[in-house]
Parts: sequence; structure tokens; C-alpha cells
Amino acid sequence: QVQVVESGGGLVQPGGSLRLSCAASRSISSIAAMGWYRQAPGKQRELVAVISSTGDITTYADSAKGRFTISRDNAKNTVYLQMNSLKPEDTAVYYCTAHRLGIVYWGQGTQVTVSS
Repeated sequence: QVQVVESGGGLVQPGGSLRLSCAASRSISSIAAMGWYRQAPGKQRELVAVISSTGDITTYADSAKGRFTISRDNAKNTVYLQMNSLKPEDTAVYYCTAHRLGIVYWGQGTQVTVSS
């Protein structure tokens, strides 16, 4: 099993930045991929970004391209989501995922609110 815990959410003004962190309970070098999803009120959960086990392959939702960057530090068993130029429509609960042996493990989520 893998447990993941998100942190770094909060309230930020439009145009601001936040960095989310996701700490895993085991070495993430053994995890196939890790990702970030989000769910806004009244909307379905959607993919934000995914990163491969080696970190050399990343995938972004169109809404995240050019503004968000996913990265991983295997030595710290942590994945990050750097979010810049935040917009009110980025407001959501952000969830970290770990993909291992065909199972997707989800964190509890961290709230990001973009508002003036």
C-alpha cells in the first residue's frame, strides 16, 4: 500500500502562486506514476498533471499548461505541483495520487482558493 498526504493549499489572490506537496509513505521510485487531480464545487474530479516514475514524462491538462509544473524528488519521496498565475477557476480541492501495480492511491486533498 501507499499513503500520500498533501500540503501547501490555502488562499491566494488571482495571479499569485502556490506550491503543493505530496509526501508518500514509501519510496516513490517504486511507484509507476504520481499525479494531481482537482475537484471544484459542483464539478467532476479532473486530472491536472501526471509525472512518470523517472520524472522524464509529464502530462498536463490544457488548463494547467504553461502555468503549473509537476516535479518529483525521489530522495524525499515527494511530488510537487508549482502553480503560478492562479485564476479563480483554479479554486478546488487538489488531490495527490500514486499509481502502483494497477492500483491508484488517493490522498485526502488540500483546498486551494483563489480569490481577491
